Amino acid sequence: MISNGDNAPNFTATLGTSDHESFDIDEHVGSGPVVLAFFPGAFTPPCTNEMVALQERISEFEDAEATVFGVSADSPFTQGAFREEHEIEFDLVSDMAGDAIQAYDIGIDIEPLGLYDVANRAVFVIDEDGTVTYNWVADDPTNQPDYDELLEAVKAT
Repeated sequence: MISNGDNAPNFTATLGTSDHESFDIDEHVGSGPVVLAFFPGAFTPPCTNEMVALQERISEFEDAEATVFGVSADSPFTQGAFREEHEIEFDLVSDMAGDAIQAYDIGIDIEPLGLYDVANRAVFVIDEDGTVTYNWVADDPTNQPDYDELLEAVKAT
């Protein structure tokens, strides 16, 4: 599991946008804090609640010069529809290959939903040097992070 003080693992994936651009985390490190909000699956109630809660606070993240990314194993097409339906302005990263999920060691199976090798709900803040300065991993994937604590961690980065 990645902890505070560790170097953030690099990974590449695909953005859940209409043109499915390639995403490389290294391209975003160095220009303010990066928030990686891993979630198990789009359109599930807990994940929708989390992404909407982050969207409701997006101006506070932007004021702290942070860039927020939601990361899941969903396809870019699913993420694009999810962003549109819930008016999410920050980018979602499609980790269908599981590279980020494996690198951050947060993979889980949610058998009742038929979800295997998906991301547990987790949030990491990465500073300009590529160091993890905050990490939170859910004991239960239906739990939500403390958004005030997360914002404070971002502001302190």
